[in-house]
Amino acid sequence: MAGHSHSANIKFRKDRVDSKRAKVFSKASRLITVAAKLGGPDPDANARLRLAIDKARMVSMPKDNIERAIKKGAGGGDDGDYEEILYEGYGPCGVAIMLEAMTDNRNRTAPELRKLFEKGGGNLGTTGAVAWMFGRKAVFAVDPEASAEEDALMEMALEAGAEDLLSLGEGNFEIRCEPSDFESVRKALDDAGAPIQGGEVRYIASNEVALESVDDARKVLKLMDALEDHDDVQNAFANYTISDEIATQLAGEQ
Repeated sequence: MAGHSHSANIKFRKDRVDSKRAKVFSKASRLITVAAKLGGPDPDANARLRLAIDKARMVSMPKDNIERAIKKGAGGGDDGDYEEILYEGYGPCGVAIMLEAMTDNRNRTAPELRKLFEKGGGNLGTTGAVAWMFGRKAVFAVDPEASAEEDALMEMALEAGAEDLLSLGEGNFEIRCEPSDFESVRKALDDAGAPIQGGEVRYIASNEVALESVDDARKVLKLMDALEDHDDVQNAFANYTISDEIATQLAGEQ
């Protein structure tokens, strides 16, 4: 979820993720299972699996759940018969939306997503409709409980080959690099003792739409919730921002 990098937004985003934890765990489990089936159960030899595990850990998925998902994938079955599809569209207020989906039936998924877009005041677009507004980056989350200073983190990040360190406030930082450098940067950060919680590859907006009222924010968030709740949608990215003031008001409504 895009947004201003301040404490109210960070708490609001975390609360929204927590409220959908069961669904998040289910999707993370599918990613792990498919990755294990396609590339084997060893994360050291299967970069895709390691990335899926990282993502599961970032949402606090229990270790037992992760291990069960790996074993399920390693045991075969039909859980790897999925294709990955990128869907693009617009939401209310001209917000651009990118969806990463994993489906075993695209003829079912596309119409269902189109219906959700239309119901939410937006429309599902064609390939390339909004992708030009986003860049793909590898992102590592820094443990906010860690005592590392920003200068020390910056030095570790740059020495590891990362592009940038972003402060999100309240001790929260992101380290970013090119997706192709994910493994090398992750290893260098591990070797340097950087307090990272995990990493993922995601779409980041190059230009943003500021939602200027609580009503506009409600409309966009309602659509995002509906899209993220769809079983086939693994990740949803959008280019909106909301102010801390609006985030605080919305948090009070939850």
